[in-house]
Formats: sequence, structure tokens, C-alpha cells
Amino acid sequence: MSAPAPELPTLPVTFRPTRTRVVLLTVGAVLFVVITAIALTLKQLSPGERTSFVFTALLFFGVLALLSRPKIVAHADGVTVVNLTRTRRLSWPEILRVNLRAGDPWVFLDLSDGTSMPALGIQPGIAKEQAIRDTRTLRALAEHHGTGSGPAR
Repeated sequence: MSAPAPELPTLPVTFRPTRTRVVLLTVGAVLFVVITAIALTLKQLSPGERTSFVFTALLFFGVLALLSRPKIVAHADGVTVVNLTRTRRLSWPEILRVNLRAGDPWVFLDLSDGTSMPALGIQPGIAKEQAIRDTRTLRALAEHHGTGSGPAR
């Protein structure tokens, strides 16, 4: 028996792995502070070595911030998928299906050009129930706006 269709949210709506984002940014900030503090307290380090410690800490934070970037923004005329290094804008009719199968690390969008696109903005990692709810909502939005069953366009 399938779950009832979720109520469609008011657009625009943003889906993102909030818990994962909080963990990544917190760990990044803590790493930055700890490594910088070590660099400043070790008296035997030269100014260049201190700078390299701080640069390395900043690099770690930057990588974790990049990993926390993914999101999916649903608008009235389509979806913007922000993954790690790429942003792609899709119109609703381009999205044929929204998939989150057991074991998938994130949602996949089946597209009208025959390809499948990962959408890292919905991840079941540490918030599985939220990811399932978000997937159902995005699927309902895609079905409503993309199949002609929604308002005339």
C-alpha cells in the first residue's frame, strides 16, 4: 500500500539535507579553530609554517562547505538542482520521475532526454524519514506541474 500523496507546498520551496549540512559546517568550523589555535600556540613554528597551518585549516573548511552546498529549489516554472560543483535548471516537463530507492545515497531525477541526474539536495543519510518526505513532495510537485495534470500552462 502506498503512502498518501503529500499536500503540495507553496512555491518556491527548498530541499536540502539540513542535518548533514549542520554537521559538516560545525566540523569544518571546529577543525579550523583547532588547527589555527595549534598553529598560533606552537612557539617553534616560523611565520610561514603558521600560515601553512591556517591555510590547511581553511582548505579543510572549504571542502566541508562545498560538501554542504547541495540543495533543490522548486519554483513555479521548474527546479534548480545545486550539486557540489554544478547548478542545473530544469523545467517541470523535463522531469519524468523522482526516484529514491532503498540504498540510494540521494535522489535521482529521470529526465525527458533519457538520462538520470543525481540531485544531492535530498539525502537519506542521517535523516532518512525527512528524505522520504521530501522525495514524496518533490515527486508530487513534478507530477502536478510536469504531466499536464496541474494548472494550464
